[in-house]
Amino acid sequence: MADEAGPQSEAPGYDPRLYGRQRNKNVKPRQIALLDAALAKWAAPDPAAGTVVPADIAPEAAEVWLEIGFGGGEHLASVAAARPDVLMLGAETFMNGVARFLAHIEDEGLQNIRIHYGDARPLLEALTPASIDRLYVLHPDPWPKRRHWKRRLLSRWFLDAAARVLKPGGVLRVASDIPSYVEWTLMHALAHSGFRWTARRAADWRTRPVDQPTTRYGAKSEREGRVAAYLAFERL
Repeated sequence: MADEAGPQSEAPGYDPRLYGRQRNKNVKPRQIALLDAALAKWAAPDPAAGTVVPADIAPEAAEVWLEIGFGGGEHLASVAAARPDVLMLGAETFMNGVARFLAHIEDEGLQNIRIHYGDARPLLEALTPASIDRLYVLHPDPWPKRRHWKRRLLSRWFLDAAARVLKPGGVLRVASDIPSYVEWTLMHALAHSGFRWTARRAADWRTRPVDQPTTRYGAKSEREGRVAAYLAFERL
């Protein structure tokens, strides 16, 4: 795509506004019922109310992992089921995705979940420093047109925020099947003093980690023959 080419530098004036779909036109009755009945039960503390302390949510948790933009929650639900000792935080703005994830929680009996329904940025700002062990950003919106690059989540602001909330030795995992977005991510992360790219060979970033189930979008991209990159950056 022509719009994906060109210099890979961050557009000036990072745009803090929230873009993208908030909901589909057709919301199923069960989705509405889950949002009404179950969301409050699984909601993360409201960042508008003050500091969010993961240790207060689940003092017994061995680790705390956060996924930003979890879509329908397929990955988050799979990881939560595999690691019941880990507190899984998920942030998502898309109503239908949150409702699908609530269905996963209810159907699979998951307990180690908390959901932030809305823009992830206030949550990142409210989390206590060095409180997250692993942070996932899987197949984010690439905003391929150059005039929209300032809307991309992976930015200097985001990396600063991620460096603040991740523990030393914690890991930021990013997946994308858009080559220009992979280049963009590497350019920003490698220039950030708080992170180190962990790849030592091509196979390290061309193969999905065995403990990282695919997302709905990831499965779609694989079916359509697009090859994703799986990047991991260690917090220094």
